[in-house]
Amino acid sequence: MAKPELILASTSKYRQEQLKTLGIEFSVMKQPVDETPQLNELPQALAIRLASAKAAAVASIRRDAIVIGADQVAAVDRKPVGKPGTVVNAVNQLEQASGRQMNLYTAFSVYRLGVEEVVDSEIVEIQFRKLTISEIKHYVILDSPLDCAGAVKSESRGSMLFESVKSSDPSAIIGLPLIKLCRALRTVGINPLE
Repeated sequence: MAKPELILASTSKYRQEQLKTLGIEFSVMKQPVDETPQLNELPQALAIRLASAKAAAVASIRRDAIVIGADQVAAVDRKPVGKPGTVVNAVNQLEQASGRQMNLYTAFSVYRLGVEEVVDSEIVEIQFRKLTISEIKHYVILDSPLDCAGAVKSESRGSMLFESVKSSDPSAIIGLPLIKLCRALRTVGINPLE
Protein backbone atom coordinates (compact mmCIF):
# COMPACT_ATOMS: atom_id res chain seq x y z
CA MET A 1 0.00 0.00 0.00
CA ALA A 2 1.40 3.40 -1.02
CA LYS A 3 2.14 5.97 1.64
CA PRO A 4 -0.21 8.94 1.61
CA GLU A 5 1.07 12.21 0.19
CA LEU A 6 2.32 14.73 2.75
CA ILE A 7 1.29 18.34 2.11
CA LEU A 8 2.42 21.48 3.91
CA ALA A 9 -0.53 23.88 3.94
CA SER A 10 1.73 26.91 3.98
CA THR A 11 3.65 28.91 1.43
CA SER A 12 6.05 30.17 4.12
CA LYS A 13 9.59 29.73 2.84
CA TYR A 14 10.75 29.46 6.47
CA ARG A 15 8.46 26.51 7.24
CA GLN A 16 9.36 24.84 3.96
CA GLU A 17 13.07 25.06 4.80
CA GLN A 18 12.41 23.61 8.25
CA LEU A 19 10.42 20.69 6.85
CA LYS A 20 13.13 19.99 4.25
CA THR A 21 15.62 19.42 7.10
CA LEU A 22 13.62 16.32 8.08
CA GLY A 23 14.43 14.71 4.73
CA ILE A 24 10.85 13.71 3.95
CA GLU A 25 9.05 14.36 0.68
CA PHE A 26 6.22 16.86 0.74
CA SER A 27 4.38 19.21 -1.53
CA VAL A 28 3.01 22.67 -0.79
CA MET A 29 -0.58 23.83 -1.17
CA LYS A 30 -2.44 26.67 0.46
CA GLN A 31 -6.15 27.42 0.60
CA PRO A 32 -7.61 30.72 1.79
CA VAL A 33 -8.59 30.88 5.45
CA ASP A 34 -10.03 33.87 7.29
CA GLU A 35 -7.33 34.79 9.82
CA THR A 36 -9.37 37.41 11.66
CA PRO A 37 -9.12 36.88 15.42
CA GLN A 38 -12.39 36.09 17.17
CA LEU A 39 -13.66 38.36 19.92
CA ASN A 40 -11.44 38.00 23.04
CA GLU A 41 -9.50 35.14 21.42
CA LEU A 42 -6.16 34.63 23.15
CA PRO A 43 -3.03 34.45 20.95
CA GLN A 44 -2.34 30.75 21.58
CA ALA A 45 -5.96 29.81 20.85
CA LEU A 46 -5.81 31.87 17.65
CA ALA A 47 -2.63 30.09 16.47
CA ILE A 48 -4.14 26.65 17.19
CA ARG A 49 -7.45 27.48 15.49
CA LEU A 50 -5.73 28.83 12.38
CA ALA A 51 -3.29 25.91 12.10
CA SER A 52 -6.21 23.49 12.24
CA ALA A 53 -8.31 25.50 9.78
CA LYS A 54 -5.44 25.71 7.27
CA ALA A 55 -4.87 21.95 7.40
CA ALA A 56 -8.60 21.18 7.11
CA ALA A 57 -9.00 23.53 4.13
CA VAL A 58 -6.32 21.70 2.13
CA ALA A 59 -7.44 18.25 3.33
CA SER A 60 -10.97 18.95 2.07
CA ILE A 61 -9.50 19.13 -1.47
CA ARG A 62 -6.71 16.54 -1.15
CA ARG A 63 -8.77 13.97 0.72
CA ASP A 64 -6.21 11.15 0.86
CA ALA A 65 -3.27 13.29 1.94
CA ILE A 66 -1.79 13.97 5.34
CA VAL A 67 -1.74 17.74 5.71
CA ILE A 68 0.37 19.90 8.01
CA GLY A 69 -1.18 23.25 8.87
CA ALA A 70 0.74 25.80 10.90
CA ASP A 71 0.40 29.27 12.31
CA GLN A 72 2.41 31.56 14.53
CA VAL A 73 1.11 34.48 16.56
CA ALA A 74 3.42 36.93 18.30
CA ALA A 75 2.11 38.77 21.35
CA VAL A 76 3.29 41.47 23.71
CA ASP A 77 1.22 41.74 26.90
CA ARG A 78 -1.11 39.06 25.47
CA LYS A 79 -1.99 41.35 22.54
CA PRO A 80 -1.34 39.82 19.11
CA VAL A 81 1.36 41.42 16.98
CA GLY A 82 1.12 40.42 13.33
CA LYS A 83 3.49 40.52 10.39
CA PRO A 84 4.46 44.15 9.96
CA GLY A 85 4.28 44.32 6.16
CA THR A 86 5.98 47.73 6.08
CA VAL A 87 9.19 49.22 7.44
CA VAL A 88 7.24 51.72 9.56
CA ASN A 89 5.18 48.94 11.17
CA ALA A 90 8.31 46.83 11.77
CA VAL A 91 10.03 49.73 13.55
CA ASN A 92 6.89 50.37 15.64
CA GLN A 93 6.59 46.69 16.62
CA LEU A 94 10.22 46.52 17.71
CA GLU A 95 9.91 49.78 19.65
CA GLN A 96 6.95 48.22 21.46
CA ALA A 97 8.95 45.04 22.21
CA SER A 98 12.11 46.85 23.37
CA GLY A 99 12.98 45.85 26.94
CA ARG A 100 9.92 43.61 27.16
CA GLN A 101 8.91 40.00 26.67
CA MET A 102 7.32 38.84 23.44
CA ASN A 103 5.72 35.42 23.29
CA LEU A 104 5.57 33.47 20.06
CA TYR A 105 2.74 30.94 19.96
CA THR A 106 3.55 28.40 17.25
CA ALA A 107 0.87 25.83 16.49
CA PHE A 108 0.50 23.01 14.02
CA SER A 109 -2.07 20.48 12.93
CA VAL A 110 -1.32 17.13 11.31
CA TYR A 111 -4.61 16.31 9.65
CA ARG A 112 -5.98 13.40 7.67
CA LEU A 113 -9.58 13.81 6.59
CA GLY A 114 -11.88 11.37 8.35
CA VAL A 115 -8.99 9.62 10.12
CA GLU A 116 -7.42 11.85 12.76
CA GLU A 117 -5.99 15.20 13.66
CA VAL A 118 -3.04 15.85 15.96
CA VAL A 119 -2.86 19.46 17.14
CA ASP A 120 -0.15 20.91 19.35
CA SER A 121 1.59 24.18 20.06
CA GLU A 122 4.73 25.58 21.59
CA ILE A 123 5.39 28.85 23.37
CA VAL A 124 8.65 30.69 22.86
CA GLU A 125 9.38 33.43 25.40
CA ILE A 126 11.68 36.10 23.98
CA GLN A 127 13.08 38.73 26.31
CA PHE A 128 14.16 41.73 24.23
CA ARG A 129 17.02 43.86 25.42
CA LYS A 130 16.48 47.60 25.61
CA LEU A 131 16.95 48.78 22.02
CA THR A 132 17.79 52.21 20.69
CA ILE A 133 15.79 53.58 17.79
CA SER A 134 19.01 53.58 15.76
CA GLU A 135 19.52 49.85 16.44
CA ILE A 136 15.92 49.09 15.52
CA LYS A 137 16.06 50.98 12.23
CA HIS A 138 19.42 49.45 11.34
CA TYR A 139 18.13 45.95 12.11
CA VAL A 140 15.02 46.44 9.97
CA ILE A 141 17.19 47.59 7.05
CA LEU A 142 19.58 44.61 7.46
CA ASP A 143 17.04 41.82 7.97
CA SER A 144 13.88 43.20 6.31
CA PRO A 145 11.61 41.20 8.67
CA LEU A 146 8.42 42.45 7.05
CA ASP A 147 6.97 38.95 6.59
CA CYS A 148 7.75 37.71 10.11
CA ALA A 149 5.44 37.80 13.13
CA GLY A 150 6.70 40.41 15.56
CA ALA A 151 9.19 41.82 12.99
CA VAL A 152 11.97 39.41 13.95
CA LYS A 153 13.96 36.94 11.84
CA SER A 154 15.46 34.79 14.56
CA GLU A 155 17.14 32.54 11.98
CA SER A 156 19.06 35.57 10.76
CA ARG A 157 20.12 38.63 12.79
CA GLY A 158 17.14 38.66 15.15
CA SER A 159 19.08 37.08 17.99
CA MET A 160 21.04 40.34 18.29
CA LEU A 161 17.87 41.91 19.68
CA PHE A 162 17.40 39.40 22.49
CA GLU A 163 18.45 39.05 26.12
CA SER A 164 17.16 35.48 26.29
CA VAL A 165 14.91 32.89 24.66
CA LYS A 166 13.05 30.14 26.52
CA SER A 167 11.32 27.18 24.90
CA SER A 168 11.29 23.40 25.13
CA ASP A 169 11.38 23.29 21.31
CA PRO A 170 13.75 25.97 19.98
CA SER A 171 12.80 25.30 16.34
CA ALA A 172 9.35 26.75 17.10
CA ILE A 173 10.77 30.26 16.94
CA ILE A 174 11.05 29.94 13.14
CA GLY A 175 7.54 28.63 12.51
CA LEU A 176 7.35 24.86 13.08
CA PRO A 177 8.08 23.15 16.41
CA LEU A 178 9.99 20.25 14.85
CA ILE A 179 10.34 18.13 18.00
CA LYS A 180 6.58 18.04 18.53
CA LEU A 181 5.88 17.83 14.79
CA CYS A 182 8.07 14.72 14.44
CA ARG A 183 6.20 13.12 17.34
CA ALA A 184 2.88 13.89 15.64
CA LEU A 185 4.08 12.59 12.27
CA ARG A 186 5.12 9.30 13.87
CA THR A 187 1.57 8.87 15.21
CA VAL A 188 0.23 8.99 11.63
CA GLY A 189 2.89 6.60 10.31
CA ILE A 190 5.54 9.00 9.03
CA ASN A 191 8.92 8.50 10.70
CA PRO A 192 11.65 10.70 9.23
CA LEU A 193 14.28 8.24 10.50
CA GLU A 194 12.84 5.23 8.65
